[in-house]
Amino acid sequence: MTLFNGIYNFYPQARKPFVFDVGSIIVIAVFLSLALSFLLILPGIRGRARLYWLLRVILSLFIGVVIVAVQFTGDWETGWVRANTSYKSFSNAVVNADVGLHVGLGGINVTLVGNPVNQINETISYNEHFAWRFGENYDQAYRDSLEKGLPSPILYVAEKFTQQSPCSVHNQYRISGHYASATMWVAFCAWLISNMLFSMPVLVYGGYMSLVTGIFMIFSLLSFSTIGNSPLCTIQFGPVSLHTVYGASFWLTLATSLLCFLIGGVVVVLHYLRPRVLRAFFDLSEDEEEGDMMLGEVYTNPHFQTSTKTVYDNFAMTIKAV
Repeated sequence: MTLFNGIYNFYPQARKPFVFDVGSIIVIAVFLSLALSFLLILPGIRGRARLYWLLRVILSLFIGVVIVAVQFTGDWETGWVRANTSYKSFSNAVVNADVGLHVGLGGINVTLVGNPVNQINETISYNEHFAWRFGENYDQAYRDSLEKGLPSPILYVAEKFTQQSPCSVHNQYRISGHYASATMWVAFCAWLISNMLFSMPVLVYGGYMSLVTGIFMIFSLLSFSTIGNSPLCTIQFGPVSLHTVYGASFWLTLATSLLCFLIGGVVVVLHYLRPRVLRAFFDLSEDEEEGDMMLGEVYTNPHFQTSTKTVYDNFAMTIKAV
């Protein structure tokens, strides 16, 4: 730190990584634990069913972890720019730095990394998170950042998303993020139901719920994409501007939704065209008779039939004797 007007400036450390935060790491750790637990019991499954079980479980856990984890990531929309910019308010000091903007469903991250990192006797490497989830006040977080004396480029970018900003994009980003998060949670519920239905003899319903999972993930993407109808104000750093594009979380969600459509479509098609192949893949070939029974055929105990016939004959003979 260097003195500025006789006072040491206070710059807090990064509070939240813009890609993976603690919430994302916890979600990934939980799903990895489930995957490792399954791998421990996998050797007990015989024959080709072992490979089928491995494929089904890995695909299912991958879909589940993506649905949950992307709600905590901060790279649904991202952008970088390298520019010469002022570093502090009321100072003529200029630094060469990379300024990044990363938008998530629950807020934004603004990063500032010097090029090189050590300039003007300071280490320029900052990452600040500004949240707009329910229960969190974005404008208050921005005012707190002003009081803490964060570097000017971070405050400049964060100011664009305040409610008082002439850009008027705060409500669009916040509401779109809320709806996208809500539809992703609905997709997660549909994913849970599809897993339960895939453990039952009537597999086609699990395929239908996989399609529903993909549909709600698409709805989430559409909700977030509506932000494009409200173009962001120009974030100008001298002759260069900071522009954002869809980030890794957006494209990962799109790829996972297409995977859900593929799985659901294959299950539905096989149900009507090759049901035996579908049952074999889900290791239900030995329970085919049980599945047929659940679809409408009735199983009757032969011993019970014989006993009933004997009782009926005895009763008929008694009636004739009378």
